Amino acid sequence: MDRTTTRPSGRRWLGGALALAVGSGLVLVGGAGTAQAADVNVAKNAGFENGLANWACSAGSGAAVSSPVRTGAGALKASPAGLDNAKCVQTVAVKPNSTYTLSAWVQGGYAYLGANNTGTGTGSVSTWTPDSPSWKQLTTTFTTGASTTSVEIYTHGWYGTSPYLVDDVSVYGPDGGGGQDPDPVVPSTPAGLAAGTVTSSSVSLSWGAVSGATGYKVYRDGANPQTVSGTSATVTGLTADTAYQFQVSATNAAGESAKSAAVSARTAKNTNPGPGPSVPKHAVTGYWQNFDNGAAKQKLRDVQAAYDIIAVSFADSTTTPGQIVFNLDPAVGYASVADFKADVAAKKAAGKSVIISVGGEKGNVTINSDASATAFANSAYALMQEYGFNGVDIDLEHGINSTYLTKALRQLSAKAGSSLVLTMAPQTIDMQSTGTEYFKTALAVKDILTVVNMQYYNSGSMLGCDGKVYSQGSVDFLTALACIQIQGGLDPSQVGLGVPASTRGAGSGYVDPQIVKNALDCLTKLTGCGTFKPAQAWPSLRGAMTWSTNWDATAGNAWSNAVGPHVHGLP
Repeated sequence: MDRTTTRPSGRRWLGGALALAVGSGLVLVGGAGTAQAADVNVAKNAGFENGLANWACSAGSGAAVSSPVRTGAGALKASPAGLDNAKCVQTVAVKPNSTYTLSAWVQGGYAYLGANNTGTGTGSVSTWTPDSPSWKQLTTTFTTGASTTSVEIYTHGWYGTSPYLVDDVSVYGPDGGGGQDPDPVVPSTPAGLAAGTVTSSSVSLSWGAVSGATGYKVYRDGANPQTVSGTSATVTGLTADTAYQFQVSATNAAGESAKSAAVSARTAKNTNPGPGPSVPKHAVTGYWQNFDNGAAKQKLRDVQAAYDIIAVSFADSTTTPGQIVFNLDPAVGYASVADFKADVAAKKAAGKSVIISVGGEKGNVTINSDASATAFANSAYALMQEYGFNGVDIDLEHGINSTYLTKALRQLSAKAGSSLVLTMAPQTIDMQSTGTEYFKTALAVKDILTVVNMQYYNSGSMLGCDGKVYSQGSVDFLTALACIQIQGGLDPSQVGLGVPASTRGAGSGYVDPQIVKNALDCLTKLTGCGTFKPAQAWPSLRGAMTWSTNWDATAGNAWSNAVGPHVHGLP
């Protein structure tokens, strides 16, 4: 459609009626039941397995992507921008005086599906859907005119809205002379699966290529498949000194082959000495607010005993890139800086780790050069010496550079030694894949990293490690997203669940303490799970984190009273 297209409520009704018809097993072909056996899909490259062949997208708005896809190895991603609605078209050969069923699966932002130049009625038909977080089928029909031999089919988005995805387009009806793409056949079973290099947490695998395959699935102990495009993979997130069995299958748009013969491999023993003696095997982290935002004001001495790691929030940046300082807020109520330092020492004497947190919602520290990396390491270590902090927490929410942040943390580790406590609190979007800057940093400093307490809140729905979408606030959201981090290469002991201490502690995503306890049990013992259940238990999972100890106190310590003992009682 052109710029004048509107979003009338009648269109919503039409889409719902079509969805009802499809869901009832009906295919609307001229109102006469199902399509005839001779009907074919006259669309070419309908699954975008061959890139954008046969398709043309306005203003370079379209691209073939390998993820997410509904089937096969490709899908269309089109991005509206400015006055362009990201319209992608294909001209298909049709037979005159014939009825066709047009359908496609869409995901993402506003998506429209239609046909032009049909030769009957107004010459155009269309249907649409608003934002869809998961794959959704759009379907409509058209009848060709007495002399119509070609029709333009199209998809487009809406001006200024999010990109949309399209996969598995079909235009079913009589062959108009253009034929159809040959149907793929299910590929044969891969052969030659072999294990290569092993570490304490990973096993590398390789196998022979299969003709007609567009991808492969790697299975660990018969479950939890990992999808790859090549003939090798490294399975990560494994437990040290443990035997595993692996299989691989081949896939394409037609389906998945049988699994290959299994190959066994045992991970190496863990020689990592760990983050230091001050952090228990299962730990509770709490952020202490060095400011007054309406939560209960606490001195550090008042922080609840359940917290093993106390992150002082926050350090401040200076005009020197990378450099941080700490300014004690008078609103907290300390008579002097010396009193604060005494509280730090008392908490440490009680077996707690007190660290300085860098960043937060409003804070930002720029580390994007060798000079700024050194400035960060030097200033962070100076704060550790002056206040007695055990380490640092990285809570930078305005973008990071993994190369230079890694250098900064390495330099700090060299100064502080093996007792350094290093934590991170990325947002959920920062840990969706190993390609993000946060995830790359965490893996790059894995040998000195204590725990990643991802913030499972203020994020909306996200993908889990099984490729399904989960809503925040649920046990599945906690477990399926924690699984991503472990499968991506973090040791289970480096993964914690970060949640708000009360409904006032975050804009969205509050999790009832019972759900947190269920998620911890699911990840460590495979009990208390929701619809998602990991392929294995990770009993060494580090624990849980909350924002903040102050909001916890405001709510009568309900969070720490419930979650604290549960974390400390994990296997």
